Amino acid sequence: MPASGTAPPRGSAAAAASMRRRRPAGSSAAGGTSGTMLQFYTDDAPGLKISPNVVLVMSIGFIAFVAILHVMGKLYFVRREA
Repeated sequence: MPASGTAPPRGSAAAAASMRRRRPAGSSAAGGTSGTMLQFYTDDAPGLKISPNVVLVMSIGFIAFVAILHVMGKLYFVRREA
């Protein structure tokens, strides 16, 4: 590579070689930050401890409850017109 710090011309062998170089094993794709989603599931995290399965069941239950309310509202509206 040139000592001046400029990139080799596009399509040259030097550019292809620099594209093939791998990043060091220690670097991460997220820019080197060490914080991950796992820190939210530690025992030291403040707040309510709910497993993901409970959240899934509660959200499906809420969706079903809203759907039942819609059906009941439609039936009530139909009976009121008659």
